[in-house]
Amino acid sequence: MFENILTNPIFAVVITVLVCFIISTLLPGIERKYIHARIQQRIGPPVTSPGIMAPLKFMFKENVNISSPVPGLYKALPVICFIVVLCVMIALTPQAYMIPALASLVAIVGFLKVEEICYVLMGALSKSVMSVNMPFPDQIKGAAHNNANRSFIEDISAKRSLRMITYGSFPLYLALFAPVTAAGSIFLQDIVSFQQVNGPFLFTVSGGIAAIVFFIGYMIILNEYPFSIIKAKSDVIEGPYMEYAAKYRAVVVITRGFFMFVLGAIFSVLFIGVPPTIMSWGILINIAVALIFVFMMGIFSAFSPVFTNRQLLPTILGATLLGILSIVLGLL
Repeated sequence: MFENILTNPIFAVVITVLVCFIISTLLPGIERKYIHARIQQRIGPPVTSPGIMAPLKFMFKENVNISSPVPGLYKALPVICFIVVLCVMIALTPQAYMIPALASLVAIVGFLKVEEICYVLMGALSKSVMSVNMPFPDQIKGAAHNNANRSFIEDISAKRSLRMITYGSFPLYLALFAPVTAAGSIFLQDIVSFQQVNGPFLFTVSGGIAAIVFFIGYMIILNEYPFSIIKAKSDVIEGPYMEYAAKYRAVVVITRGFFMFVLGAIFSVLFIGVPPTIMSWGILINIAVALIFVFMMGIFSAFSPVFTNRQLLPTILGATLLGILSIVLGLL
């Protein structure tokens, strides 16, 4: 009976996701402790502090009433983000390959787009400043700007988020489809099978270029320096999730760490041909890739300023052209 449980695909997926989730809670702490703190020559927080202790602390804080036209949706958005990232993780497991509609690049891209759209909605649905409804400019009787449009600090973030999902994430999606040129299929099972026979796509010219583009897209979709335009500290503080507090802030923190691991798992599947499953030693490769990406991102972001539009656009354009080049080389 115990052997039947171990071979049950649902059990395998649940255990795999659980193990990966537990490891993901340590990634923000590893980035803060062993990269940022070392570069800045300070001790840094405990590894468990950013990803485990911080969410636990937020869980016990008092919720605030947010001023929003759709408060229910606004509060649900962090949970939706987590569910979307969870769906991507499940789709990457080999047990999910029996469901082609889920285990395909089209589904992966669709889930990632939903995650990006949530940032736009977070910024657009918050109508408060530090949980206080403060329209700008004032519309009280006798105000000097009586007919001016009201705006809120997170409106800036929503507009920036929309800009990023319009063209900012192009490099990531081009990199995702680069392995399709080699495998000749958009289904994860075919991409993995091709690499198990012909070797990792990463070690080809097309794959090497696409890997660079993927890393740039990795930082963009995580809104990390220098691509953290949607949460520039100088004007919008924490970007689209500035007003999230208590348990909602906890979900935001947990989701970010989990998303970091899931993006590494996507790279493992598409560029190395190793899907995440606890039933195989390949899970160690998934963990190693996730850690490598965290270390690379931490080092790169520690020395990077926030890009302005003048710097952001050429960088994204250059990465997009590299992504197109990798696809063209894969077709040759």
